[in-house]
Amino acid sequence: MHIRKRILVTGGAGFLGSHLCERLLNDGHDVLCVDNFFTGSRDNILHLLDNPHFELMRHDVTFPLFVEVDEIYNLACPASPIHYQHDPVQTTKTTVHGAINMLGLAKRTRAKIFQASTSEVYGDPKVHPQTEDYWGHVNPIGIRSCYDEGKRCAETLFFDYRRQHNLRIKVARIFNTYGPNMHPNDGRVVSNFVMQALQNKPITIYGDGSQSRSFCYVDDLIEVFVRLMDSPDEITGPMNTGNPNEFTMLELAEKVISLTGSSSNLEFKPLPQDDPMQRQPEISLARKKLGWEPQVQLEEGLVPTIEYFRKFLANGI
Repeated sequence: MHIRKRILVTGGAGFLGSHLCERLLNDGHDVLCVDNFFTGSRDNILHLLDNPHFELMRHDVTFPLFVEVDEIYNLACPASPIHYQHDPVQTTKTTVHGAINMLGLAKRTRAKIFQASTSEVYGDPKVHPQTEDYWGHVNPIGIRSCYDEGKRCAETLFFDYRRQHNLRIKVARIFNTYGPNMHPNDGRVVSNFVMQALQNKPITIYGDGSQSRSFCYVDDLIEVFVRLMDSPDEITGPMNTGNPNEFTMLELAEKVISLTGSSSNLEFKPLPQDDPMQRQPEISLARKKLGWEPQVQLEEGLVPTIEYFRKFLANGI
């Protein structure tokens, strides 16, 4: 028998949050979407507003929230360097106070709680690919530290709440993800390249373009979120979630130019501070514990992503 759960998604109007809300509704649950719309967009969830099992609440997670729920997905936080460096103090507050407030809510309601952590906890890694037992190489006082250290502190809080209050926790470390509903101006490489290519502008490559990233399509990522949340309580994570197939920035630029039919050329600029040269998840833990593996290859996922941005530009937003 299907049990309809009441599920809270913080950051529910954001890129990942909106896809997660849709998935949970399709799975037959009641969804409470909480967002302060700092980077999230109402457009991402407009099509869900008529669903009687969907509720939207404007709220900032740095303040406590008093609701009754069975599960909490804590996704609230600006996640791209442009956005999280815009107000770094607020970014740290969102990750740390947000985690404390959501953990407090989980403690009161005895809800199971999921933390959207990040591959940035590894910093500029000295180990490649990164496994979950690697402690990372993070600059604590750099321009990215508000995000990196904020997310590291949130993980600390989650595991302390588990040890101290026996909370049921799940921690996923997210690697680069892309797909429809991405913020067009978030400064991330996929949205940057696609937006530049669609407008036939020069494609900006930092450094010589040899730095690599692995890109996970959003549907694959949401699948692993749900599997992790539904897994036995002893599976807490932290668990790497992402696609281990690695591409250099030059390879990504070539794919985007080819799929958009763009006349863009490449423009090289200096590499930003603390920008890691490599990012590749080691996902054997997710494979073993959850039977999960990314299904969507880069070119396949770029097609709907490009279509989304094409429509966005056509609407002149």
